Amino acid sequence: MGERKVQPAWIFVCIAFIVARVDSAEFSVKTYGAKADGKSDDSQAILKAWADACKALDASKLIVPAGEYMVGPMKILGPCSNPVTFQADGATFIAPTDLSLFKGQDGWILFYGIEGLTISGGTLEGKGEVGWKTNNCKKSFSGNCKFLPINLNLGGLTNALVKGVTSKDSKFFHMNVIQGKNVTLSDITIIAPGDSENTDGIHIGRSTGVSILGADIKTGDDCVSLGDGSKQVNIENVKCGPGHGISIGSLGKYKDEQPVEGVTVKHCTLTGTTNGVRIKTWPASPEGSASGMHFEDVTMENVSNPILIDQEYCPWNQCTAGVPSKVKISDVSFKKIKGTSATKVVVKLACSKGFPCEKVEVGDINLEYHGTNGTAISECSNVKPTLSGKQSPAVCDGAGGGAAAAPAGAAAA
Repeated sequence: MGERKVQPAWIFVCIAFIVARVDSAEFSVKTYGAKADGKSDDSQAILKAWADACKALDASKLIVPAGEYMVGPMKILGPCSNPVTFQADGATFIAPTDLSLFKGQDGWILFYGIEGLTISGGTLEGKGEVGWKTNNCKKSFSGNCKFLPINLNLGGLTNALVKGVTSKDSKFFHMNVIQGKNVTLSDITIIAPGDSENTDGIHIGRSTGVSILGADIKTGDDCVSLGDGSKQVNIENVKCGPGHGISIGSLGKYKDEQPVEGVTVKHCTLTGTTNGVRIKTWPASPEGSASGMHFEDVTMENVSNPILIDQEYCPWNQCTAGVPSKVKISDVSFKKIKGTSATKVVVKLACSKGFPCEKVEVGDINLEYHGTNGTAISECSNVKPTLSGKQSPAVCDGAGGGAAAAPAGAAAA
């Protein structure tokens, strides 16, 4: 049988078809009318590009070229037909300063209900100064505090990667991961003044399998905060300061909060923060729990309250006095934590009278205080921690509330 020859014309058509398929998977916002002049509203151009990228049959890429994009509140929604990359390397997004535009919105830029999303690069200019001036939460905290827009709201994402993103001067939280599953944030930069109100760097809530792998956070509130329902969270290589430290909580303010389970914080450095690593719960709380929380290899540089469990957390004195927290804290470890403290009390484990902490381990602590109020000390109540390795200063030596330290290897009550 003779060999069939493929005509050159057909080869050309096939190559053209393949190239067309590759090109069709990339959607530049410039094609949809984005000006990138820092003045024109480019929101609709981005949303139109997203709509096409989201419904493409193959993995697609939405490209935001370098430039300045003025954008109002945007809801970038799934589900999509394929994994989508939102590529914004070199692009800067500028938020409106008119707060009325955010009424009824879910933050400034919302990604919601998407599986297989990658966000790569981009700088978010939140213009937070106008929001901080209106923040009255400290003066009248009633649970109905007026929440301002979040720079980057990540809701209902599955198998997502956020990398190389910078957030500046958010009006409220910088990044919020809520109802997510298997979400990774890496190479994140967050910048806001140390006195900016409620500008948590990265907040996580009601999410499972969230990882923060490398972040440089300078802000006016918690660098990283974990709300209820945070499970299997891994935080590594975070530089924090200024800010309020790395916090689990606050927990126990609202009914029907979900447990916090399985949190690891390691290889982090905190500088000049008002707290180090802490767990905080409200007194007079509904019942709840937080367990499996481990802090290891953390360096403190002039940090106030380097190690803190605070089950009497009560900002602005809005609590029912004398009623203990009902959030049960258990299976906690603080290991290989070193550096300098700005406060005399370098370890404070203030657990609930009604629900004492259980299975708390403190190992290899070396924290120095060089202030004028004496030498470094620890304070403990309603907890009997297990000690391992060396502790400087001594931890829970004659702890308050009748709680003394258990020797290494002994079970803590």
